[in-house]
Amino acid sequence: MTDLTAAIFLEELSSLKSTGELKNVQRFFRDKDFANQFLGVRMTAIFDLAKHFMEMFPDEIGKLLQSPYYEARMGAVSIMDYQARSKKITPARKKELFDLYIKCHEHINNWDLVDRSAPYVVGGYLFDKSRKVLYKLARSKNVWERRTAIVSTYYFIRQHDLAETFNIAEILIHDQHDLIQKAVGSWIREAGKKDPATLVKFLNRFAHSMPATTLRYATEKFEKEERQRYLESNKLKKPLVTGD
Repeated sequence: MTDLTAAIFLEELSSLKSTGELKNVQRFFRDKDFANQFLGVRMTAIFDLAKHFMEMFPDEIGKLLQSPYYEARMGAVSIMDYQARSKKITPARKKELFDLYIKCHEHINNWDLVDRSAPYVVGGYLFDKSRKVLYKLARSKNVWERRTAIVSTYYFIRQHDLAETFNIAEILIHDQHDLIQKAVGSWIREAGKKDPATLVKFLNRFAHSMPATTLRYATEKFEKEERQRYLESNKLKKPLVTGD
């Protein structure tokens, strides 16, 4: 395991870069931090390399997370995700990964870095523990911390534990960032697959005032007429008349 270091990972990662992929990754990177640097490595190649390094120790993962290169940070969160999903992971390692994620959140600075790791690294760790940290993140000024708050609940949804998804969605329901709006809409939609009645009750309360983007994502799987009823309520900013 002595070769599973951040330095060797970066060396192998650099050997995979290409000019064509460099242009592609820069085009889709949403963060406006111009200190970010890019190598130009295909996502599938990063994931494959991360699998090879999935036994990397947290202190080395932390070095990768602090790299200026986006692809290195994607490799880091991928390694964290692979470890968090492993049936062999110990409670101590779960905590190490969670603590590392929270400590280094400033480096987890794009939507895909959050989505790649938050469900199992954060949600998986918190499932049988206090979830107060998610509410703190949901109220953060940092958009990626807010996204972590809602995205982490995907693990709970998979376990049919839906309360946190709707509670955090309520905190974020009027968020002005489109990547929060899309996440909230998507996650309450997924929770609604487990409990349609709770989703309907939530929409009856907020459909008229939530951002249209959130509502479109949340009602994506609704029947046409029902979806139109909610969209019309939102367009007119008029609450639905219900018995709830």
